Amino acid sequence: MIVVTGATGTVGSRIVRGLRERGENVRALVRDTRSVPAEWDEGVQPVAADFADPASLDAALAGADAVYLLVAVHPEMAAHERNVIDAAVRGGGRPRIVLHTAAGIEQRPEGVRFVSAHVSGYEHLLASGLPWTVLAPNGFYQNFLGMAADVREGRLTAPGGTGAVSYVDARDVADAAVAVLTGQGHEGAVHTLTGPAGLTHAEIAGQLGAVVGREVTYRAAEPAAALAGMLGAGWDTWRAEGMVELYGLYAAGHASAVSPDVEKLTGRPARSFAEFAAEHAAVLRGGDAA
Repeated sequence: MIVVTGATGTVGSRIVRGLRERGENVRALVRDTRSVPAEWDEGVQPVAADFADPASLDAALAGADAVYLLVAVHPEMAAHERNVIDAAVRGGGRPRIVLHTAAGIEQRPEGVRFVSAHVSGYEHLLASGLPWTVLAPNGFYQNFLGMAADVREGRLTAPGGTGAVSYVDARDVADAAVAVLTGQGHEGAVHTLTGPAGLTHAEIAGQLGAVVGREVTYRAAEPAAALAGMLGAGWDTWRAEGMVELYGLYAAGHASAVSPDVEKLTGRPARSFAEFAAEHAAVLRGGDAA
């Protein structure tokens, strides 16, 4: 049995689908079993669990052979990762834990709370004695779909400075996860998942402009202004501050490295941002979601 946490999210939902396509039985952790994707068949067992409730995690992980550990961005995300690992240890079955973290985790960059939370989970996993693998993706192409309204107005604004970022398609991350969960030989490995190139946000703006049919100009926002904008849009303070920290990492050029691990795991090259943008042209231009 393969357990998938975050099973209805951007990556988790695709992992569940990919595992079922390979005939694997999946236990999918959800908050409410009364509301699950219609595509889930009898091979997907939805189980209600709360990352802050050890008893629910014990039940959810019982009999697991492998666990894809993906938690949402949250002030307690480090504790949530540790709680799942502890539940796997208490179960006594030594399931393999595939931990979803962030690119650069091995460098342990300071001052980025999202990455620091993953570092805490990673170190807890190393100390657990369980077999493990880490998948460490960079930021997702899909995040730019949320900026489509501004792109249609000819602007892309972010506090990313001039640093290049090797963003990755969330579908490639899910495909890599399925390969690891169903394959052998990945124990003790950290796989960094990126796209095929590091792109500055100005270059990304140019590629978005080619798709929407107008010039799109990138404006490098000051961190304080970006934070104020996020808070004004209703973001909670912890998450907004964390995003500004992450973009600071991007601006400094610390997320530009390109890894071959997507192709190594999936057997095909990682999707380029240009391919992604063209595929989602209708969304970027204001049509229906792809």
